[in-house]
Amino acid sequence: MRNTFVETIENAIFGHRAVVIALFLAITLLLGYSLTNLKVDAGFNKMLPLTHEYMQPFLEYRDEFGGANRVIIALTVSSGDIFTPAFFDTLGKATDAAFFIPGVDRASVSSLFTPNARFTEVVEDGISGGNIIPADFKPTPEGLARVRENLLKSNYVGRLVANDFTGAIISASLLEIDPRTGDRLDYIEVARNMEARIRAPYRSEDIHVHIIGFAKVVGDIYEGLDSVGLFFLITLILAAILVHLYMHSVRLTLVTLLCSLMTVIWQLGLLPLLGYGIDPLSILMPFLVLAIAVSHAMQMTSATRAEAFANGNAASHAVVPGGAASVAARLAFRRLLLPGGIALASDITGFLAILFIEIDIIREMAITAGIGVAVIILTNLILLPVLLSYVPFDDAYRKRFQRGVQFLTPLWDLVSTISQRRNALVVLAIGALLALFGLWKGIDIRIGDLREGVPELRADATYNMDSRIISERFSIGVDILSVLVKTKDDGCIDYDIMADIDRFAWKMRNVPGVQSVISLAGMARIINAGWNEGSLDWRELPRNRHMMIQSVSHVKTSSGLLNKDCSVMPVLIFTADHKAGTIARVIDAVKHYRTEYATDGVEYLLAGHNLGVMAATNEAVDAAQFPILAYVFLAIIALCVFTFRSIRAMLCIVIPLAVVSLLSYALMTYLAIGLKVNTLSVVALGVGIGVDYGIYIFSRLRAFMDEEKPFTDAFRETLETTGASVVFTALILAIGVATWTFSDLAFQADMGIMLAFMFLVNMLGAILLLPALAAWILPHGGRKRNRFRCHVRCLQPCGGRDPKTIAPLSTRIPKKKTPSTGPLSFHGKKSVPISTIGRAARLEFQANQKRGQPSRIIALVIPLSVYPFLSGPFPSPRLPDPSPRLPDPFPRGTFPFPR
Repeated sequence: MRNTFVETIENAIFGHRAVVIALFLAITLLLGYSLTNLKVDAGFNKMLPLTHEYMQPFLEYRDEFGGANRVIIALTVSSGDIFTPAFFDTLGKATDAAFFIPGVDRASVSSLFTPNARFTEVVEDGISGGNIIPADFKPTPEGLARVRENLLKSNYVGRLVANDFTGAIISASLLEIDPRTGDRLDYIEVARNMEARIRAPYRSEDIHVHIIGFAKVVGDIYEGLDSVGLFFLITLILAAILVHLYMHSVRLTLVTLLCSLMTVIWQLGLLPLLGYGIDPLSILMPFLVLAIAVSHAMQMTSATRAEAFANGNAASHAVVPGGAASVAARLAFRRLLLPGGIALASDITGFLAILFIEIDIIREMAITAGIGVAVIILTNLILLPVLLSYVPFDDAYRKRFQRGVQFLTPLWDLVSTISQRRNALVVLAIGALLALFGLWKGIDIRIGDLREGVPELRADATYNMDSRIISERFSIGVDILSVLVKTKDDGCIDYDIMADIDRFAWKMRNVPGVQSVISLAGMARIINAGWNEGSLDWRELPRNRHMMIQSVSHVKTSSGLLNKDCSVMPVLIFTADHKAGTIARVIDAVKHYRTEYATDGVEYLLAGHNLGVMAATNEAVDAAQFPILAYVFLAIIALCVFTFRSIRAMLCIVIPLAVVSLLSYALMTYLAIGLKVNTLSVVALGVGIGVDYGIYIFSRLRAFMDEEKPFTDAFRETLETTGASVVFTALILAIGVATWTFSDLAFQADMGIMLAFMFLVNMLGAILLLPALAAWILPHGGRKRNRFRCHVRCLQPCGGRDPKTIAPLSTRIPKKKTPSTGPLSFHGKKSVPISTIGRAARLEFQANQKRGQPSRIIALVIPLSVYPFLSGPFPSPRLPDPSPRLPDPFPRGTFPFPR
């Protein structure tokens, strides 16, 4: 049935080669035009795990207390302090510029020059207050001294000005929707405006400008995409050179890379048609798809070349019109369609498994990669063999190819010794030790960011330098975790509730990594002392209800510390960084407090601001990583069992994948790369690449085993054919992505190291560990006797027909058989289990003997290993075939039949 299916596809494709090429060319042109409409689509909401428990309070109260998408602009001086006319003039102009940047929520802008920056002081007549910078401010020594005094009376030291008075901050929140267009806010444009309107005009030798925030991260990553394009070109050039060194043919190199590039064009061209853009964090997805496409293209090209040199003779031309190239392309197509399709299906399964993480950016990455891998099925398994059917394989090229084979012969002779059980045992022992090492180190892998600053950028990038300076000089930064304290209406005037909030803030202030904590309870303590001549003895929460009202009435809702009815009071926790360990410590401390010190009527809800989003994302990735790997491996196991019909075959393929997965976790631990949104896809990719290598190696190995070759010889020939292409593909891709280590983007450099490692280790697993497992797991390196298939050549009717009309049987004979009373009707193309053929042939032979008639079966090829299983009057295990050697449209072992 499978053979008939493949044959139907083959005839449809190769029977209309010109139509196929024209169709693919037309689609490529259309999708290439669609590619021009592809836009970089970065959105903060796409980063949110909207179904996570932390996000429900965040989304519910985001409009009241502000979102997590903030921008901080810090102006610092090179020497001295900020109390100079030049600095205040620059700060005022920069505040105005930030206020008018499109996308900024103007009501959220905070600076020394905004009216929400106020101070309160105790005077002889009671309490007085005003703006930190008064309306009649003039940058004179007296005016600057007055501003300094106002600052010292406020709580903005460390928040709006540096702790040592060497800088000042302008902070603002960004809108998600651009009010001018109604579309999603373009963060790249916001970042460019920040640079053009603030950093460029107000930076000088004496004043430095530092900008941090999500929009600035997106903008800096986008600016680094120039290096991504450059390294894409470098990778492509290196791949072309190395593919040519392996193929020894300019034509084959061009065809291989052409189909691989066409895959990327189709992938990116389909995204706008499906309503997607490409996020800067998923910009490496096309690279990954290109790597997979090159891998499969190398397999198809190598198989076509091997078939051309094995079957390029006159008989081949007679059977399949079009010459040796057409015959070779057909045979390679038949041999690789099912293994290649299954391998790509496993890749798609790996990416689609990531869809279980309910974060839009991860789902977009999975869909983008899944589309690309699905396209490979069309471009590399259908178009590529059609193009290869036009590539000539002459004697000169044969000689170049044979010289390359002879050069590698000593290497394959050495590697093939692994198939011997004693040597295989050594390889298995090393593999087990590596698996244990990977498990030991992989346990230490952390979820989220493990480095200071933004890990997607280099440590010396402008953004990370700005972030470091702001963290050192100020008590706050862009890293904030807000815990929403939900209670009854007017809870802010209830002493017990406020005392509980104050106790919670004190506990959080003592968590390592926390810089400062701001809460309404803390503000009430300060204001209460202010009502009592500033005495520190009165810096307590008043137990009297009226005094509590007096203490909190001066705190505005614009402070973000309470809502209108005082039923929700956020506690703002500022941290030194957003490392995974810091976030985990703070979250654990919050959970411990609300469990240990639970108070009736007071509920501590996690979590808001950017650290709340990061915490939810980290927990979502942590909860999904093992289920995702389980789904991927279960899908691969199911595909392997369905394909090979053998648990042992499945183990030979899956065990190396598991070892490589453990080692990849160990590598991430060693390189301090956390498991997060943009690394999870690479882990899934590593499993997919390993499946590709494993399926190709095993299917070819079993094809040679089907020919009754000893296991060592079968593996030796596998190395010369499929193994060689797997090794060189891994080397080509590893060398190409290794150049990424010089990229300006740290996450591209990290992914380059990880991908190079995965390409090489997966290759070693397929070349070394898989045959070592097969040597011990497979029974004698071969098949079970009663599960073999073979091909029967017959004539109908007996005698008188041209031998060229002989065709292999390709449809399975029903398992249930009754004794034949006449000649069996073996016509057409049928492929049946050897046990069924032997039983039917013996019955027909005996029946015809009684009637004195000759048997119509004139050529029954019986593997020697199963011949003793058949009983009957056969003169020899291999009957002569009167027909000339013809290329079998369905060579034995081409397809993964049951074991």
